[in-house]
Parts: sequence; structure tokens; C-alpha cells
Amino acid sequence: MTDDIDSVLRERFGFDRFLPGQREVIEHLLSHRSAAAVFPTGAGKSLCYQLPALILSGLTLVVSPLIALMKDQIDALAARDIAAARLDSTLDADEYRQVTEQVRSGRLSLLYVSPERFNNERFREIIQRVNISLFAVDEAHCISEWGHNFRPDYLKLARFAELCKAQCTLALTATATEKVLQDICRFFRIGPECAVRTGFYRSNLTLLTTPIDVAERDATLLDKLRQREAGPAIIYVTLQRTAAELAGRLAAAGWPAKPYHAGMSDENRAAVQDWFIASTQGIVVATIAFGMGIDKADIRYVYHYNPPKSLENYSQEIGRSGRDGRPAVCEMFLCLDDLNVLENFVYGDTPTPAAVRGFVDEIFSLGEQFDASIYQLSASHDIRLLVVRTLLTYLELLGYLEGGTPFYSTYQFKPLASSAEILSQFEGEPREFLASLFRQSAKAKIWFNIDVDKAASAIGSNRQRVVRALDYLGERQLMEVRSAGVRYRYKRLKTADDPGALANLLHERTLKREAREITRLHQVLDLVGHDGCQVSSLCGHFGEPLAEPCGHCTWCLNRRRPIVLRDRPAAVIPEVVWREALQLRRNYPDKLADPRSLARLLCGVSSPSLIRAKLTSEPLHGALSHVTFQVVLARAEQDSG
Repeated sequence: MTDDIDSVLRERFGFDRFLPGQREVIEHLLSHRSAAAVFPTGAGKSLCYQLPALILSGLTLVVSPLIALMKDQIDALAARDIAAARLDSTLDADEYRQVTEQVRSGRLSLLYVSPERFNNERFREIIQRVNISLFAVDEAHCISEWGHNFRPDYLKLARFAELCKAQCTLALTATATEKVLQDICRFFRIGPECAVRTGFYRSNLTLLTTPIDVAERDATLLDKLRQREAGPAIIYVTLQRTAAELAGRLAAAGWPAKPYHAGMSDENRAAVQDWFIASTQGIVVATIAFGMGIDKADIRYVYHYNPPKSLENYSQEIGRSGRDGRPAVCEMFLCLDDLNVLENFVYGDTPTPAAVRGFVDEIFSLGEQFDASIYQLSASHDIRLLVVRTLLTYLELLGYLEGGTPFYSTYQFKPLASSAEILSQFEGEPREFLASLFRQSAKAKIWFNIDVDKAASAIGSNRQRVVRALDYLGERQLMEVRSAGVRYRYKRLKTADDPGALANLLHERTLKREAREITRLHQVLDLVGHDGCQVSSLCGHFGEPLAEPCGHCTWCLNRRRPIVLRDRPAAVIPEVVWREALQLRRNYPDKLADPRSLARLLCGVSSPSLIRAKLTSEPLHGALSHVTFQVVLARAEQDSG
């Protein structure tokens, strides 16, 4: 086996040796043992599944939340003549069809998908009929509530790996504390001897922190860019608007800068990514998704124009730089005025107690077998989509619900040939089945609508066969098929003896999550003001403090003196604004009676209910964004009578 992996490493990837930890992980996988890899950013996690994919007999399925990673890695694999593809939201119907045909025919070595792809019943139907040799999960820390980016869909990935009959699983992350790693191993059934962690410390990164006022930040950034040797740079910001505006200001000043954020079209984001990969001096001003997984080794600078949300985010983002081993500079501009926006992202996710109680009452009124729309639940109870998914996941973990296969409530198809021409390609029972199926559809202007469940019942079949038939006709390019309105199936395992107590328990969990996220944000402030080596403190957060000061952080370079942070700006609520807010609450008692709802509005935080009532267009929306959320909430609670 050693000879095999060494020859594949040389001949297919062009490397003479493995980086620390890689061989150990690969050998576990080739022995059909599931493994975990906790490597710092840039330490070669992707090779741990790419190389086994060329030796193992089946398909390697890579689950990643990052479209940028998928695109970049597939381009790199194609250059090495390795068959890899992705299924994501950027593909058109023809591209999707081509990839699924490659999967079925066994022509792919690697397929990249997002965690949400498993909610697609068409995809699950395909993947269950394929030999999956390796199920690789990137950003695996998302499976843990104790991690910095808990995502409910990740909790279901272990079950999906079993559903796919994967021979083994690989969990990868750059940011797992010991508690998070324990969760990863428990959920994916990875033995502790197969969890490989390599050193977090990177000696080529200089970590600088600069406390600054808003008025000085742009000028200071431009000074830094001018003073330092030109090189590829990422400037991280919090808001999409900031990315666009700052990139515009830098471009106007003569710098090769472009924005990157989720509000841009897929085509524009891909163009910026391609431009940056090829550039030797390009600057991308981006929200935090950019750079995750991009294989650009020569990034010389990472600037945080706004503070990172957590030490985990910070370590991932600075990890984009200096992956070629050469020196790189990472500088954080710490402006305390930015903290309100970051905190509001957290507070905006916490629903009101009444919203959670209404959610619980509805779930337990739906019968023993039911399906639900996440969007409808979100709109009905004024709870953000991700939080609705999290609450449903909590109910699964507490033993109240068991999740089934999600499905689409509506299917549409557009024939690319006449029905007679389509049917002429089939004989006997399959032809009769399709003819009956077509009679169950209703034509709109161009597209035909079909209720899959009703159609299956009417023709005496089952949903699975109907979906498979539509998929098959789509692959044969006899029709274009699309689906919408995903619904989630659940089975109720037990009833809630005291729905009110259960709602209180769920709400308490959302408050604890809120507290954890606020703590993570304030750990960034603690790092900046730490009286000691900041790099050692950062490494210590992940269980690996340095034996000696690093010599290349602000504390070390500042003669071992700590940065003294000024007090956070105190803001007063103007009484005239508060009187207007109370009047608005009287005008909208059903939307703003709860203190948290009023605080959201005034701090500029959106919610499904506020958006639906068009209250986010009110002049008072964001009128107190300069005041901390907790201060506004306390005042709203005080005046709630």
C-alpha cells in the first residue's frame, strides 16, 4: 500500500512527500477505517480524500458548504486529468444532467455536493444506487453545537453516509477544539486512534492588531497598502454593502480591487474568483465566505476591515495567506463601533418565547406522520429559516421527531418533443405508465404542472417511480424537469406532555446559543488586549499553546506590551426616538408587542414578520443601530406594559 500511495502522490499530484498527518489519514481510509483530520488551513486536507479517490474502487462523495472550494478544486483536478464534478445551484439543466449521467455511469472519481443537496429526493434516489467508497465531510466542525458555525444539516450527514452505504467516512476541519473533535468522532463513529491532529502554529504569518476609529480606517488601510510590497490580498468585511463600497473606493484610488459577496450573481462571483487566482497583485474585498478552499498559495496579505465573528473564523480567514510558506501579514483593524452590527447578527437569530410556543403547538398538531415547509413555519411564527431548521433538529435529538426523506411539493416539466414522439420510444407497461402519468399533468403557458403524490395515487404507483421516470426523461433530453417547494417529512415518536415546558426548553437553548456566539465575539477582543503572545493565545484556544512567545505578533513586536483598548462607546437612546417607537408599537401591536421584536426593529435587525409587514422600510428601522441591542431590549422590556 505504501508503494501505491507514494507513486500516486508523485505521478498524479506531482508531490515528492506528504505533509504532516496526510499519510496517516490516507492509510486509515485505504484500510476502510473512518478518520478525522484536524489540519490548519493550507495544510493539505483535500489530498486526504483526493488521493484515496484514485485508489478506491467506487465514487468519493465530498460534502462541502463552499461553492468556491468545489469550483477551484475541480479545476485543479481537471488539470491533472482526474474526473471530478460538482452538483450545486450554479448549474443549468444541461450541466446537471451531464453530471448525474457521469455519476450513474461510474465515470467520476469525485463528486462535490453541499450538505443541503441531501434534501433533494432526486439526488438521493441517484446516489443510493452508486457505490460510494468514501464519504468526505469538509468543515466538519459544523456538526457540533459547540462549534462556531453549527448547521443543522450537518447533524444528518452521518445518517446519509449510512444511507449511501459508504465504506468509510472522512471528517475534515481546520478549527476544532477538543470538545468539537469529540462530537465529530461520536457522530461519525470515528475511533480516537483515527483522529489525526497536526500543529496549528504557522511561523510565516505575522499577526498584527490595530485599534482604530471609523474616521481613520480607510486612510490607514491605504497607507498600509502603499507602504507594503504589492501582493495578492483579501480584505474581510462584515456587510455586502461594505464590500461593494470599499472595493469602489480602493479602485478609485488606483488599486486593483473587486468586491465578492453573496448578493452578486454566480457568474460575477466566479469571474472575480478566476481573476484573483490569476492575479499577482489583486485585492478582493469580501464577506467571510470568500477564500474558503481557494487554492491560491501566494496570498501575501489578509486584512480584517471589520472584526471577525470568532477566533475560529479569524484562524480560518488568516489561514488563506502564506500557503506557499513565504512570509505573509495578517492585520486586524479593531473598530469597536463595528461590534453592534456583529452582535445584532447573533441577537436577530433568537426568537421570542411566544414564537417558539406557537411553533411547538403547530408541530404537535400535525399528526403522527406529517410534512412541513420550512418557509411556511418561518413566516407563520416569525423565526428565521436557519433557526426553524435548528428547532426541528432539536426535536429530533430530544426524541420527539424522526426526520424522513424531504420531497418537492411540485414538479414541472417542459416537453422537448411531442408526447407521441416520447411514448414511441417505449413499449408495453412502461409506455402505458408514462401515458397515464402525462394525463395527470396540467399545462400552464409552457410548463406542465404535476402533483407527484396525487399522480402516483391516481395511476396506482408510488412516488419513487414517478420521480424516477421524470428524472429519466430529463436525462434523455426528452423534457426539461424542475422542482420546487421542498417539504420535510417527519414521524412523531412521542407527544409533549407539557408543550409549554418543551417550548421553554427550546427557547432556553436558543438563548444559550446566543450567549455562546456573543462570548466567541468577545474572545476576539480578549485576544487583541491579551497581555502575552497573541499567537500563543490563539493556538492555546485550540489546545496547542506555544512553549515560547512567537516573536511575530503585535504583543511580541511591541516590546511585549499589551494593546490598551478604549471603552466601548456608550450611546444614549434619544427620548424623541423612543416616543416614536412606542407609538409605532401601538400601531402594530401584533408585530411589535414583544420587547425583542421592537428591539430588532430599532437596531436594524430584520425578521420574517417585520419584512412581511414592510416595517423594515420604516424610518425607525435601524434608528438605534448605534446602541447595543441589550440596552434597547432592556428599555423595551421596561416599557412593555
